[in-house]
Amino acid sequence: MKWFYKAAAVLVLLGLGAGVKSYFFPASEPMQYLTSPVTRGDIRETVLATGTLTAFKQVSVGAQASGQVNSLHVELGDTVKEGDLIAEIDAQSQENSLAIAEADLEKIKAQRAAKVATLQQAQSEFTRQKNMLKSKATSRQDYENAQATLAETKADIAALDAQIVAATIDVDTAKVDLGYTKITAPMDGVVVAVITKKGQTVNASQSTPTIVKLAQLDTMTVEAEVSEADVIRVKPGQKVYFTILGEPDNRYEATLRSIEPAPDSIAGDDDGTTTSSSDEAIYYNALFDVANPDHKLRISMTAEVTIVLDEAKDVLLIPESALGAKDGPGTYSVRVLAGDDRVEVRKVRTGLTDSVNIQVLDGVAEGDRVILGESGADAVSGRRRPSMRF
Repeated sequence: MKWFYKAAAVLVLLGLGAGVKSYFFPASEPMQYLTSPVTRGDIRETVLATGTLTAFKQVSVGAQASGQVNSLHVELGDTVKEGDLIAEIDAQSQENSLAIAEADLEKIKAQRAAKVATLQQAQSEFTRQKNMLKSKATSRQDYENAQATLAETKADIAALDAQIVAATIDVDTAKVDLGYTKITAPMDGVVVAVITKKGQTVNASQSTPTIVKLAQLDTMTVEAEVSEADVIRVKPGQKVYFTILGEPDNRYEATLRSIEPAPDSIAGDDDGTTTSSSDEAIYYNALFDVANPDHKLRISMTAEVTIVLDEAKDVLLIPESALGAKDGPGTYSVRVLAGDDRVEVRKVRTGLTDSVNIQVLDGVAEGDRVILGESGADAVSGRRRPSMRF
């Protein structure tokens, strides 16, 4: 019977060993792959930017005359036509200046008329002295005095003619200054701001005070801030679309008009050189226009802008996360799961990307399954191996 107990003990030990091994060292399970099929579709490579809406054309209507604003003929939101009267400034001082200038002009004209009469007398005296000198009935000195008086009178008339020209200019200037007291619209537009109120006194001696601001709102301009990393890829003529915060589902489409050659920060530098620090982001304004017939778009609205760099239709696409090592410009390694669960490494050439999917020019075919990632069964089931402590 002794051999029986030995055999039973051996079997128990073998069973315990097998249990320990299966518990602490479970058998490896087959590798599982996360894949995605190669599909066909459309793709756009874009640049995102934040923009601000501005009026296509906006002007500040200022006063070139000093005085009190006697009347204001427009209100905020009014639509005006070019030449419409906007405001009137007290014109008493300008009217007085015009009256003085006109009086000075008339005074000089009267002086010239008197000199013309003197000229006729000097001319007659010179002619008489000339004839008398021929017959030796007068002295040469009297003749020369008459000649000098005639020349002096002509010179006085020439000087008065010049003074008349200057006085006429003074009158014209006074009329212009008087005209400045009536402020008119320089263009068609909408009053978007009223800066000066009725009864307020303006002083135009040093600067031009603004009365109102006019803007043409039938067309709006979007100033999109493009980073220096993206601006080298942005060009006039590219498609662009944007949305506003109040209508996130309504897309406005347009065409890029221009890219400003310098950032806005250059406007604050007197010497024309930027002084931004190395860690400050630099942005350039990309400009485009959009029709606004119903004036729904307003000044200073925020626009979420998308600039389309390039696009392709009905091309092969794979997730960008499927790309492996880069083998050259636009060339990558991609793992493909074959029909017999065999993994193949292929070289693919890529095209456009939207940061999610990427265009594949060659290397895979539609329907191929590219590998995005891999995991064992333990990771899939969530089971963890117990730690062994001694």
